Amino acid sequence: MDAPHLIRRRDALALLAAPQPSAQSQPTSPTAADTGSLYPLIEQLARRTAGAPPLPQAESRKLVFQTLGYTPPPVPPQPEVLERTDLGDIIREKLVFSTTPDFRVPAYFHLPKSRPARIPAIVDLHSHGGMFIYGKEKVIDFGDNHPALSDYHRVNYAGRPTATALARRGYAVLTIDAFPFGERRLMMDADLRFGWDRSKYSLDDIQRLNAVCRQKESAIVKSLVFAGMTWPGIVAWDDIRTVDYLVTRPEIDPARIGCCGVSLGGYRSLLLSGLDDRIAAACVVGFMSTVRPMIQRHIETHSFVHFIPGLHAHLDLPEVVALRAPKPLFVLQCKKDGLFPLSGMEEAVQKIAAAYGKAGAKSAFTAKFYDVPHIFNIEMQDDAFAWLDHHLKS
Repeated sequence: MDAPHLIRRRDALALLAAPQPSAQSQPTSPTAADTGSLYPLIEQLARRTAGAPPLPQAESRKLVFQTLGYTPPPVPPQPEVLERTDLGDIIREKLVFSTTPDFRVPAYFHLPKSRPARIPAIVDLHSHGGMFIYGKEKVIDFGDNHPALSDYHRVNYAGRPTATALARRGYAVLTIDAFPFGERRLMMDADLRFGWDRSKYSLDDIQRLNAVCRQKESAIVKSLVFAGMTWPGIVAWDDIRTVDYLVTRPEIDPARIGCCGVSLGGYRSLLLSGLDDRIAAACVVGFMSTVRPMIQRHIETHSFVHFIPGLHAHLDLPEVVALRAPKPLFVLQCKKDGLFPLSGMEEAVQKIAAAYGKAGAKSAFTAKFYDVPHIFNIEMQDDAFAWLDHHLKS
């Protein structure tokens, strides 16, 4: 009698007689791809995952959380206000609150002085831009900004950081340090001599420390994988728990919470608004594309935080944000954005529009292309703010 774990001789002969795949071809012409000669193989592998049947919304959300790989126990926010600053028309609070048993997250909360009993609120999600030294400060005008921060505001926000602008428009605005930015940034042993007080850093200091943080992205990702989690999982979880804190504020109308962000902030906005129904209106700026067209030449343009293992065998980025349908969504695209292929950006808009049409909410989705590079300029901000007013103040 044949042992159950052995291949019988006639079966082995049949396997040998069957047609076998030829050896992997080795391209002899340029691929113009970030992965060089491996690109054709990777594209072939990607084609095998295409055409997966769509999942119901609840199952899709569950899948996103599974691939994010990070679901720590929920905890009460237990906020602590560290300082309160009177800015004339606005009160700015610096605070910390809990998002997990392990994290006390630094944040700024802006509250207009003149307001009704309950007002709409915005979770303003800061960008990446290779600037780790600052996080939440990227969207705030402190008046006496560090020159490095002023320059960041100019390049990425056309000199008008959004949290301050939204607060002056009548919104309560909450912004946190995403992990590991700002007060949560990495500091290597050799750099502890610089201290943690950023006001004492020279421009050269900031350039050096930022360079170290950028070089250590892969070490952070590898360490988190060994710890059993992912970097985007931590970021998305903290953003969702930020809403947990926001709804505890008596000044906030919990039915009128929006979110907004550009670049990494746009990525965070698409995840937060796709996964949390408490977001009544969402603006995704400068971060929306289907991923397949990005494989050839738009991999190196992105941080490790934008890659969720296993997700794209099932869901594309536009499908993730479309999980919020029929709730209002505004996607603002930069037509000259070097981080994404134009074809992918256009295809993403078509996919989202189709999902909203299927949900019977075609008018709840707005998309607009701007003839600009990767930026959140004044025109784009004005459009986003007016759209938020329509959905959160009307």
